[in-house]
Amino acid sequence: MQALAAGGNKVIAVSRRSIPFQSHNIESIACEAKEHYASWIARSRVVVHVASRSTPGSTAGNALAELEENLRPTLALLQAMQQKPQTNLLYLSSGGTLYGSDSGHVATEASTVAPRSYHGAGKIAAEHFIAAWSRQYGGAATIVRPSNVYGPGQNERSGFGIIPACLGKMSRGETLTVWGDGSTVRDYLYIGDFIDLCQSILSCPMSLGATVLNAASGVGVSLNELFLQLENITGMRLLRIYDAARKVDTPRVVIDPTLAESLYGWMPTTPLNQGLENAWHWFNTTQH
Repeated sequence: MQALAAGGNKVIAVSRRSIPFQSHNIESIACEAKEHYASWIARSRVVVHVASRSTPGSTAGNALAELEENLRPTLALLQAMQQKPQTNLLYLSSGGTLYGSDSGHVATEASTVAPRSYHGAGKIAAEHFIAAWSRQYGGAATIVRPSNVYGPGQNERSGFGIIPACLGKMSRGETLTVWGDGSTVRDYLYIGDFIDLCQSILSCPMSLGATVLNAASGVGVSLNELFLQLENITGMRLLRIYDAARKVDTPRVVIDPTLAESLYGWMPTTPLNQGLENAWHWFNTTQH
């Protein structure tokens, strides 16, 4: 939102809690009232849907929480958008919870999705509802499936983001609990690169229908490799214990960003070690 505002765009930022943005181009609204959606959409040329209240672990065993906290607000938004279908939609889905393979293959947009978690199931359900809205009402939507996004601005928060969780534990000398043996492989995407892609999408006319697009580095890194890189960058030891793997976690997710390059000329440019250094610098200067 701040990147859009810095580019001269007027932004209506609706969230569940008040956020003190430092830009006169951002109208910040703290509200969960779904009946207001239509009035905000009427003033907008595009809706960027980034809201989510869950993680794969937080709704494990509680499918109804996924319905109430994520799907219901999304469906209310789509219903409101029926009144102005010419308003485009950018929806941030999930790559890490939809794809998964033990075969070593890199996931493309055409790969089979097989979510293990209710969180992932909710994301793919939302994608199908968005596609149905676009077909019925002649709408245009871009569905972005990001890998694990990290970097400056990502606060330490229980269940959200392994990198800030590690930095917090290291800075306090606390022990991190690792689910599994640390061999789980993920694809990490720097926030600056991700923002660049989103801005490219928003700066171009969207095609009618729902377009699915991966946003990823295309590089797989195991948790144990990530831990070693963080220790090298911070000069601190990450104390950790290994516990049984969770059924909601896919062993390996690496995602192909080729389509984004083809459509928008986009490829991530920030190597993991540089991104981790940037994240550590931000964390170290803002969290103390």
